[in-house]
Amino acid sequence: MHRCQILIFLLLITLCLPVHAAEPRVEMKTNLGSIVLELYPDKAPKTVENFLQYVEDGFYKNTVFHRVIAGFMIQGGGFDTALKQKPARSPIQNEADNGLKNEPGTIAMARTSDPHSASAQFFINVANNAFLNYKAPSQNGYGYAVFGKVVSGMEVVNKIASLPTGSGGPFGGDVPKSSVVIEDVIKLPTLEKNTQ
Repeated sequence: MHRCQILIFLLLITLCLPVHAAEPRVEMKTNLGSIVLELYPDKAPKTVENFLQYVEDGFYKNTVFHRVIAGFMIQGGGFDTALKQKPARSPIQNEADNGLKNEPGTIAMARTSDPHSASAQFFINVANNAFLNYKAPSQNGYGYAVFGKVVSGMEVVNKIASLPTGSGGPFGGDVPKSSVVIEDVIKLPTLEKNTQ
């Protein structure tokens, strides 16, 4: 009888623990394998919302990693398989001042020299790129907003980063000689997690 009471007690404690949704995850299916990314809406809410809207809209389907630099990063999400740029929505506010760093395996928003110009394109860091981190709210100090990280498939990221590159489409270099196609990006079911 005592053992039964303990089990009931433990069950009640478990049921009383606060339950929160785990961080959202997406699967990026490429022709070289899948990459699973965990996103951080608590750190970069506008950036994650923007990215997930593109995912929901199917925007990334049949886009490519068009800029690949070994020892640096792989960039994609803006050009189709013919290396034509896709029309994107309006740019979003830069959320790089969120404490997240451009470390290996993190995903960040790509942008122009304008700190608040990110729209659809992103990159995955394959090195510790501290020079891309937020330093100050200025033209040169804003940095690049990290909003998630690779939790599965880093070997695929590294394989892409090591591909031979050259010129292609409107680019004079850094384009993989063999196309790396993002076949689709899908949001994965959200798991619940207990927190104490």
